[in-house]
Amino acid sequence: MALIALKPRRPAPGGGLRRRRRLTLLGLLLAVVVGCLLSVAVGAKAIAPDAVWHALTAASGSEDDVIVLELRLPRTLFGLLVGAALGMAGALIQGHTRNPLADPGLLGVNAGAGFLVVVAIYLLAVTDPLGYVWFALLGALAAGVFVFVAGSAGRGGPTPVTLALAGAAVTALLTALTSTVILLDVDTLDAYRFWVVGSLAGRDLEIVAQVWWLLATGAALALSTAPALNALSLGEDVARSLGYSVGRTRLLGIVAITLLAGTATAMCGPIAFLGLVVPHVVRSLTGPDYRWLLPCSAVAGSVLLILADVVGRIVVRPGELQVGIVLALFGGPFFIALVRRRALAAV
Repeated sequence: MALIALKPRRPAPGGGLRRRRRLTLLGLLLAVVVGCLLSVAVGAKAIAPDAVWHALTAASGSEDDVIVLELRLPRTLFGLLVGAALGMAGALIQGHTRNPLADPGLLGVNAGAGFLVVVAIYLLAVTDPLGYVWFALLGALAAGVFVFVAGSAGRGGPTPVTLALAGAAVTALLTALTSTVILLDVDTLDAYRFWVVGSLAGRDLEIVAQVWWLLATGAALALSTAPALNALSLGEDVARSLGYSVGRTRLLGIVAITLLAGTATAMCGPIAFLGLVVPHVVRSLTGPDYRWLLPCSAVAGSVLLILADVVGRIVVRPGELQVGIVLALFGGPFFIALVRRRALAAV
């Protein structure tokens, strides 16, 4: 009688992917904890772990306590919120435009924020970062709405191509107008250049108190559209056949991107690169499922921004290098190496 060799059963592929996703999220959360500890302990003045713990639990007004509580803790909180917002917004914009090189600035958000900040400085003599926030946010929202309206014109409604083209046109126009204003007045240029470089330093916690609900609303909208965005990635016809409204999904996505990226830009100035590379790295670990990609991109964005800020504090001691510059210097070569070493996961 012939013997039949039975092959051992292999685990279902989905089980391995689910396990990898959970491990990725857990690893990112642990990295956030480590990054926060480094952020409150490392800087122009190194503070010992026991001194950090004393400041957090039994502050007595010493110099170390003041540095930890009034300078580094707010800076760390800004890094967490802004990094999460830009990471999630980057994943959203790449999904909605089907463009692997898209970042939140593609919708004109950064350009809109920058233009109204310049107008506020030039016409209203606003010089305080707290005063920039609402002008920057208004400019970002206005640019995002205009891009969506312009990209929706015509029979086909908003499509990835029309949105990208409208965003590029609005960005070019607003950048030209911004350059015109700052060339007219040297004082405006001096004030604007400190905001436009992108930094977590010198930000008041009152800014968080004013805008946190905008970030929360944007994140909630983004997560609620994840199933529809999964269907949309298979094609608009497939999404419609599954019962999703393409127009409604795109509208909610643009609103979420504008709220997240616009608020983050208003809080800390334009911070490039993060929204571009974080979704690619996370997608290679979690796959294209936006139910995992969006939250993991948010956590990874926080990790990257906090660590970049820590690096900026120590590379030019006793001075500091703004986080926007650090991300541009180290992020660009990293992204090029990533592209050369392996194919990016499909959007």
